Amino acid sequence: MLPATALALGVLAALLAWPVPAALARARWPRRDPLAALVCWQAVGLAGGLSIIGALLVHGLAPWGHSLPEAWWHWVTWQDSAEPVRGDHWVAQTLAAVLALELLGVLALSGVRTARTRRRHRALLELLVRPSDTPAQGETLLLDHPAPVAFCIPGARPLLVLSSGMVAELDGAQLDAVVAHERAHLREHHHLLLLPFVAWRAALPVLPAADRAHDGVRDLVEMRADDVALRSLSGPDPRRTLAVAIVAAAGGAGGQVPDGALAVTGGPVAVRVRRLLAAPDPLPARARWAALASAVALIFLPTLLLLLPAVV
Repeated sequence: MLPATALALGVLAALLAWPVPAALARARWPRRDPLAALVCWQAVGLAGGLSIIGALLVHGLAPWGHSLPEAWWHWVTWQDSAEPVRGDHWVAQTLAAVLALELLGVLALSGVRTARTRRRHRALLELLVRPSDTPAQGETLLLDHPAPVAFCIPGARPLLVLSSGMVAELDGAQLDAVVAHERAHLREHHHLLLLPFVAWRAALPVLPAADRAHDGVRDLVEMRADDVALRSLSGPDPRRTLAVAIVAAAGGAGGQVPDGALAVTGGPVAVRVRRLLAAPDPLPARARWAALASAVALIFLPTLLLLLPAVV
């Protein structure tokens, strides 16, 4: 049964490498529920990696047994194979090992590099910033810089920084909106949602889906931060208040934020502003649960395909 399992996993891997990410990136519903869409993207990434590695591993071990646990046990205990071992079986085993090590290694390396970059920027910023003079902004730090800039640096000791230009440019309600957006990033650990896709793009730069997935997740975490920020804002029109703040920051700051930081100007600014000014209808509960159920099923499907031959 292992050849059939390898084929099924290969088909699933191909779907998750191109058409599924393309369809999810083009879909309109993620803007209506960024959180559900983020769960779906995480499922696509995890299931895609497991499928391609599983397909190679199953094909490589097929001569040693009728199920993956049996074949793996026979292989590691140096038992004779039940069928002739061809060169493509050894190639598949090697590719599975290389791809697994590359994906895990790049993920670990990306995490270490990002953490090191953030520590370096944090150490530098701590020499330049001072506590904000505005009590309403809480533990926000102020950076003397004429351009309107706002960003946060996640980590064990997160920093939330506003520039003096931002404070001068915006009124109190708009500053509150910017701070709420950045606090949403820190509270929901959006940097951890981005990290696997940064690694995926670094490990597989020739795969268009890697870029598409990274950009999709980056855009969705900004929309999610907007949504979370709106819940804590008061005033007659918090959506317009946040939109005006985003436009002001985008017009003056450009890309002047540290590497590894999450900024209020992240993602597609024009799309976010239109989304704030013309709020999309919330995703119906039934559709939301269907998306989440699909994500859970997608995560379990490769595992089921890998273990099914052992129980039938």
